[in-house]
Amino acid sequence: MIFTEQLLRAQQQHQSLLCVGLDPEPSKFPGAWKGNPERIYDFCAAIVDATKDLVCAFKPQIAYFAAHRAEDQLERLMAHMRRVAPSVPVILDAKRGDIGSTAEQYAHEAFTRYQADAVTLSPFMGFDTMEPFLRFPGKGVILLCRTSNPGGSDLQNLRLADVEGQPRVYEHIAKQAQGPWNTNGQMGLVVGATFPEEIARVRELAPTLPLLIPGVGAQGGDAVATVKAGLKTDASGAVTGTIVVNSSRAVLYAHSSASSGDDFASAARRVAMQTRDALNAAR
Repeated sequence: MIFTEQLLRAQQQHQSLLCVGLDPEPSKFPGAWKGNPERIYDFCAAIVDATKDLVCAFKPQIAYFAAHRAEDQLERLMAHMRRVAPSVPVILDAKRGDIGSTAEQYAHEAFTRYQADAVTLSPFMGFDTMEPFLRFPGKGVILLCRTSNPGGSDLQNLRLADVEGQPRVYEHIAKQAQGPWNTNGQMGLVVGATFPEEIARVRELAPTLPLLIPGVGAQGGDAVATVKAGLKTDASGAVTGTIVVNSSRAVLYAHSSASSGDDFASAARRVAMQTRDALNAAR
């Protein structure tokens, strides 16, 4: 099944717009696991098991694994997710962006080594950095467009004086992704939840693309504003432009602020359920 079909099916099956980001920080692990990078797989697999029926996607961030020499644990985790949650697509958050044979190797890493269903890319160096990823049939390519960090405005919000209408950089990316760049029909965009007005603008320019929206939860993005700005439906209520709302730290480390005595997986499930329900209530 191609990425977009898998995503929509998981959303319908689990009644969820929530993506849980897997950003393992051993210093925040619970109990005896705290500070032990050899427990990265165990921690993430427990989160997956606890939330797999509440999400429309999982998003492991590769840097959190590579920093601890835990790429082998990421491979095991990818296999675990395919085994226990085969209907849930996995987005590898790698933010790759390079040219030629290097891009080909990054594509091989994402889709052959890790067998991800989609990968995040930086479009800064242009279309030829994306093309090797688009050769993989049915695989998703999700471009950074308007990111949630304050420094995103340094470039993304600048106007392009030599393009008709002088769009901002992020607007130009959205137009290209909706149009000529989307050669395999599996392209999406990253737009931060901290900028709901700009989510709405991206949705206007890219009415059918899935939007991966980080920033709800620990970064302070508003769930209601995010859904209203990004989710697009037709007159019958059918989704024509979906969103994938990511929460990482708020779910993973819910045990840190829990007062109920739940174990970390139960605490993660509770927060994931609350977030999923809040997103659904905003539809």
